[in-house]
Amino acid sequence: MSATVGVLALQGDVPEHRDLLVRVPGIGSVLEVRTPEHLERVGALFLPGGESTTVSRLLDEFQLREPLLRRLREGLPAFATCAGLITLAKEIEPSPHGRDPSPLGILDVRVRRNDYGRQVDSFELPLRFPGLGEAEFLAVFIRAPRILRTGPRVEVLATDGKSPVAVREGRIWGLTFHPELAGDIRLHRWFLESTGVLPSAPGVAGASPRAG
Repeated sequence: MSATVGVLALQGDVPEHRDLLVRVPGIGSVLEVRTPEHLERVGALFLPGGESTTVSRLLDEFQLREPLLRRLREGLPAFATCAGLITLAKEIEPSPHGRDPSPLGILDVRVRRNDYGRQVDSFELPLRFPGLGEAEFLAVFIRAPRILRTGPRVEVLATDGKSPVAVREGRIWGLTFHPELAGDIRLHRWFLESTGVLPSAPGVAGASPRAG
């Protein structure tokens, strides 16, 4: 049976996640989520990178904050990248400019926004993940947040050598980088298989980065 997954489509890297997800075997459809009704139709939700204060404001304007909180608390698997991670975080380090989003407080991490530098400081970093075998994953960092603290139930999946860059707490995953920009389906697929949205396929997760 194929799965329907959603991408929170308020702002940010929505097309990039959607175009990657349609390549994942087993996904029947990818729904761009903009209403509470859309949210009820998906078996997993991807929260893309973008501008976190804008996303926070639009969650309220589209009346999605409370329905999203409810579904996450009920166990909806969520995969959050960059601004999406900030949206789900329990705590945000206060900005010196005094303009911070209102996070949902779902993922037990403390983050600092834009801590890896400005747009011109963007970079790529090869990472190793326990669920992807020996092949490295090329992570793209663009105005990335830094994870300053993780709670006791949060598992660190990868680091940049000092700080966590990918974590999970139950069925909630948070990444500081943009996996959708690498053209590599493996992290999206691993997330969906490990949370039970898709059936596991032994040996596939560690396949070639451009496979699928």
